[in-house]
Amino acid sequence: MRSLAVTFEAENPAEPARFWAGLLGREVVEDTGGVLLPGEDTQLGLRFVPGRAGRVGAHRMHLHLTSENLDGQRHTVATAISLGGRHADVGQRPEEPHVVLADPAGYEFCVIEPGNDYLAGCGPLGELTCAGSRQAGLFWSKALGWPLVWDRGEQTAIQSPRGGTKVAWDTWESPPAPSNHQRFELLPDGDQRAAADELVSLGATRLGTRDDGTVVLADPDGTEFRVRHDG
Repeated sequence: MRSLAVTFEAENPAEPARFWAGLLGREVVEDTGGVLLPGEDTQLGLRFVPGRAGRVGAHRMHLHLTSENLDGQRHTVATAISLGGRHADVGQRPEEPHVVLADPAGYEFCVIEPGNDYLAGCGPLGELTCAGSRQAGLFWSKALGWPLVWDRGEQTAIQSPRGGTKVAWDTWESPPAPSNHQRFELLPDGDQRAAADELVSLGATRLGTRDDGTVVLADPDGTEFRVRHDG
């Protein structure tokens, strides 16, 4: 099974899609009910669908972009602002070297400073970090077939065997309320029903099936995700 994308709800999906396409240099592909920014072989895909972004500052997922040097970090920040992004305050200290921004839909993300060994070699979209438990990280490691590359206390991270974007979980000091405004959407390699059954056997909970046939599940933390069918 593979991850199709991380899906973000937005009142106008085209707006954040254009923003991220310009920032990451990706194409925009019309998708069922929204737009998709496909990732390269090891880069996470981003999908934007109609909905609402939820309360600013209460998002369960944040994207982390990498920087090769300080000029590159400044350029990424300037490009983000020119594309419609803005600076965001999520409680970061002034001396912290990363820069926190928000995209046009209000989703926060960080431009990480150069020299960050943890994200070295991960590519432009270095990490998706999620509010969640170690149990959730272990579940997704099995679900995606991605090995753990970080496992300390309640902090876990997984990565494709081919490298690229890391996906991490941590129990933040004030975890935001559960929300499905951001979610994983999976496209199984084979039969959708068999894939959903396997996920349940790994610890997922069935929540229902949408009119379009998409199966809605929840991970061990109760966070919603969806299994789509090919076509």
